[in-house]
Amino acid sequence: MYTRFERTGPLKDLRSYPQWAQDMVAACEPVRRQVTEHEILWRMTTLQLDAAGSHDFFAGLWPFIERFPSFMALSLLKTRYGRSEGDDMARRWLVRNIRVEQNHAEYWLNWAEGAGVARDELLHHPAPAGTDGLYRWGEEISTDGSLAAGLAAANYAIEGATGDWARTINDSAVYCDSFAPETRAASLRWLKMHAAYDDTHPWEALEIVCALLGMNPSVAEVAHLGECIERSYRCMALFGDRCVRRQHVTRDVQRGASLATLA
Repeated sequence: MYTRFERTGPLKDLRSYPQWAQDMVAACEPVRRQVTEHEILWRMTTLQLDAAGSHDFFAGLWPFIERFPSFMALSLLKTRYGRSEGDDMARRWLVRNIRVEQNHAEYWLNWAEGAGVARDELLHHPAPAGTDGLYRWGEEISTDGSLAAGLAAANYAIEGATGDWARTINDSAVYCDSFAPETRAASLRWLKMHAAYDDTHPWEALEIVCALLGMNPSVAEVAHLGECIERSYRCMALFGDRCVRRQHVTRDVQRGASLATLA
């Protein structure tokens, strides 16, 4: 039986949420760390990501960035005003944040250009092979999943981990200072915006998910949400792997050539 949830503690304190949500988030944490501690972050922040990896990062994430408002629109279609407090919260939040997203695709293109990846590569060429898992999953869960599952997978998990990535990269003076001074502000606008507000959005999404499911959802419902969240994290980690893989292959080939020469 549904029991209403109403948050009384701070938004960004996990203890403000039902015990089932606390347990779910804790269970997903090891997979989440595969994203937030991924090799691609230190490569970017220390300028060790090569041109091919940088291209794969910007071009590979572009379909997700460009379609993200559509994913939220698909979730919005599942709401019904007045059906429940959770529906009304989701409806207000999604309408507001779809509007916030309206310029983010352009900001991403500006960041890519500042990093040396032409916007034509993003607009008129397919994403690099092996980078499509994240946006395909975002579309799948937003289309076929429940409202709670879509919000948990896309807005809590992916948007939350994206915020972690953005803050880590934005905090690197080495990385930010590598952009030309005359275009730095415009180039890094996407990064700085997501480093700031993506600290709040995932918690708001979690609050809505808890409002939709209440204090005592079934074990199966919670398990499904956890699976969706973990799949989002795994898609992001695999994407990061793809961006650094070519660098590893090149290094291994060079090492093999050196050993052959010595032999």
